[in-house]
Amino acid sequence: MAEFLNTTGVSYHLERVIRNANRQLVIISPFLKINTRIKELLEEKDRAKIDIRVVYGKNELRPEENDWLESVISIRTSYRRNLHAKCYMNEEQAILTSMNLYEFSQQNNDEMGVLVSKKDDPVLFDEIDKEVQRILQASEEVRVRVSRVEPAETVAPPAPPPPATRDTPRAPQRKPEPAVGIPNTAFCIRDKAVIPPNPGKPYCDRCFRSWNRYKNDEYEEKYCHICGKENDSTMAKPLCLSCYRTYKDVFEFAL
Repeated sequence: MAEFLNTTGVSYHLERVIRNANRQLVIISPFLKINTRIKELLEEKDRAKIDIRVVYGKNELRPEENDWLESVISIRTSYRRNLHAKCYMNEEQAILTSMNLYEFSQQNNDEMGVLVSKKDDPVLFDEIDKEVQRILQASEEVRVRVSRVEPAETVAPPAPPPPATRDTPRAPQRKPEPAVGIPNTAFCIRDKAVIPPNPGKPYCDRCFRSWNRYKNDEYEEKYCHICGKENDSTMAKPLCLSCYRTYKDVFEFAL
């Protein structure tokens, strides 16, 4: 029979699921910001050469998070677009929960979950395992490193072209690409109110006061801050992918 878990129970049994993994460990969490204790447990499993699969889907990894994942040889990291499920399982137990593997969630949020044992409920455990395997197969394995940009080495400028003569054909002229500037207006990511463009404060004053009570950077809202289209925006990631690509050089922040 499945066991109900509150926030404390989810955190407790999550550590047990990791610690008791003998062959495979699967972590499915849209957001990733792993605390030190969980990292230490995963490093122990790495030394035991346990196959560890991590699937995320809501944001690009911070450089320091990606660097750590790259350093743990047994971890294979995959990306699944539109992922919203949270599941942590080994070969004997699975946790289905509302809690991301995100340090803020474990410390601040009210979470719920259920613990399913293969021994006590083999049919339900098998159904969970089938869906987990489907997600693993459908996800895209990530091998590109996200790292901090280091200053480029000084390179000598190229030699100037030879002077043109009367017989030298003219190269076709291309019009310069128009510069992308900061838009005049933007939108609140919660109620779509028109506000000044500022990815650091993508809320109108009223909605910001509401958000500021809990200060959950990963809380999902409804709209892109720039174009106003429907999007799973957050305080940390207020732009849709299209607007981020367009304005990433204008606003000095990382999506």
